[in-house]
Amino acid sequence: MSRITIVTDSTAYLPPGFAGQHDIHVVPLQLIWGEETFRDGVDIQPEEFYTRLRTAEIIPTTSQPSAAAFEQVFEELHRAGSEILAVLISSGISGTVASAEQARAMLPGARVEIVDTLATATELGFLVMEAAQAVEAGADIAACKSLIMDRKERSGVIFAVDTLEFLHRGGRIGGGKRFLGTMLNIKPLLEMTGGRIEALEQVRTRRKAHDRLVELLVERAQGRRFRYVSAMHADAEEDAAALLEQAEQRLDIEESFLSVIGPVLGTHAGPGTLALAYMFED
Repeated sequence: MSRITIVTDSTAYLPPGFAGQHDIHVVPLQLIWGEETFRDGVDIQPEEFYTRLRTAEIIPTTSQPSAAAFEQVFEELHRAGSEILAVLISSGISGTVASAEQARAMLPGARVEIVDTLATATELGFLVMEAAQAVEAGADIAACKSLIMDRKERSGVIFAVDTLEFLHRGGRIGGGKRFLGTMLNIKPLLEMTGGRIEALEQVRTRRKAHDRLVELLVERAQGRRFRYVSAMHADAEEDAAALLEQAEQRLDIEESFLSVIGPVLGTHAGPGTLALAYMFED
């Protein structure tokens, strides 16, 4: 029986050390800043990215990994005797799945299964974590795919942005467009739904927006326990820590952690963004 190796992308914010411990291969998306191109989380780290963004005259853009980048990883794993399970960012906001599919077509002899999770950030990370644990428990690749789709129905991510400017400029926003042009003291709440970023609510003031993120999870829980909750931030670590503490006080959570929003997603979310990703238990 062939072993299964998981491949994901750099928007899956896994806990520190998890990828190495579970032999997960991460293919980075790309950040394009003027004449420079950076691999997300490899050539540029969040601290450097946000420091530079504060004073940048040119706003960066982003791109999916190339098909060649996926082909290299897939070929190496195939030659090592692995079946490959690629668990990737939503096709609704990135061309990453399309690049992986092109790479798979270049390797007709390899067993490569690609999962369009319709997720990103630590919600995607949770799905990767669940799949990795299933692989180590002996599940085959079909069972892992089924598990991911099941867990996706129990997970989500909601977030509060300081401004919709970055999402609008990058074309990564769906129904949230209806919030454009609102008063400056209105903070939009959004969520990933159907693989796209959509409007959820409008809240007055940043503090109320953060409180409402936790309240929304309380409402969605309906007494259920959370398998994971992660608080994410774009250059707002203290706010994220306070948000996670508030969530831990009000919710029944098995595992929780902080995550920083990396350069590629930070380009679209903008500085000051806070988010809560979650997954319910069975």
